[in-house]
Amino acid sequence: MSWDYTAIEIQQQMENAEYGVEKESLRVTPEGRLSHTPHPFSEPYIDRDFCENQAEIITSVHRDIGSLFRELGEIHRAVYEKLRGMGELLWPFSNPPIVLSQEDIPVAHFEGDLKEREIYRNYLAQKYGKAKMLYSGIHFNFSFSDELLHAAFSKAGGEDFRRFKDDTYVELSRKLLGYTWLIVFLTAASPLADKSFLKLSGLSDSDRYRYASFRCSEVGYWNDFLPILDFSGVDGYTASIQDYIDRGLLYAASELYYPLRLKPRGKNSLDALKENGVNHIELRCLDVNPLSPVGLFKEDIRFIHLLMLYLMQLEDLPVGKKEQKIAIENIKTASLYHDTDNTIQWDHRVMTVKDAASSVLEETERFAARFAPSFLPDVDFQKAKINGKRYAEQVRGGFRNYIEDGLTLAKKYRG
Repeated sequence: MSWDYTAIEIQQQMENAEYGVEKESLRVTPEGRLSHTPHPFSEPYIDRDFCENQAEIITSVHRDIGSLFRELGEIHRAVYEKLRGMGELLWPFSNPPIVLSQEDIPVAHFEGDLKEREIYRNYLAQKYGKAKMLYSGIHFNFSFSDELLHAAFSKAGGEDFRRFKDDTYVELSRKLLGYTWLIVFLTAASPLADKSFLKLSGLSDSDRYRYASFRCSEVGYWNDFLPILDFSGVDGYTASIQDYIDRGLLYAASELYYPLRLKPRGKNSLDALKENGVNHIELRCLDVNPLSPVGLFKEDIRFIHLLMLYLMQLEDLPVGKKEQKIAIENIKTASLYHDTDNTIQWDHRVMTVKDAASSVLEETERFAARFAPSFLPDVDFQKAKINGKRYAEQVRGGFRNYIEDGLTLAKKYRG
């Protein structure tokens, strides 16, 4: 079902899309320790994930990246204003600050109708350990505009738009899974960790220099088994997740720690996904970037948008057990720091991560030059990372003392 970008009606809609961001950060004391105060926010767009001291910023849906980042900035300012009055800071890294013990990690507290959320988090703490739950990250929600989908649907001569839209996102997920290693490589920004967190996680001191992204690596946020999903369609996708729940391997669909998810509009559940269809794709592998006051750069979001467009013109690929296993292994390898020493399976051969990334960036550049030239500066932004400006290198070179420099940066961003 590859898209034909020579069609004028499709070209006219290529830049139209919808974006949303969920960004997690830990609240910390001025000494660089985890906060133990109750969640201070009542706004629905500032929630928490696993920890009581984790502020999760949730944007609305935007059709313009500029407005998305304006809202991100506005919510951050509201968070900083609240924390200033509490004498707290927002930790600017994906990896946590000083962690004294397992007991130092406060599980999120909920009451009343939401009590089940606390029960679920205590289950996760028992199963995975609290330390792993301290990782913070960014979930990026993306959807093609309905105008673009209708243009592609018309060009394909389809008869059922709902079916076409579902099939589009399932196909995109098949392709995107194989390319997620590239996104991890280009956005990894957490090469530093405090000794206290390493010790609590059962890692050695040498491990602190091994990763560009701890949370996407083999020591990061993964299930204790390798899920193999059915990407044949929405029904197969939801059934494969439900099977893991029925077998007791997952508590719920939300326990599926996978780099991407297909999501419905509104309430997120497998039933809603089957009944209402796919509304967007959620990419779950972005680090909080300390080089940006809001943890994210516009150029990266624009490049991911371009990558989605690029993937939709490629021939479809099989995504069976073997391919999914390779895709996950590639992601974990791309999270390592030394990009010229580590290899992935790519394009039917073994390549260094750096060489593979260069190859894909050249392909996306050719695609952009032909069909979407406005994205070319965003490709150039990514190509610079191949030549020494990878975020992980900048962070490691710019923050010599993780805790002290992290606190200085947190105070700077708070203002």
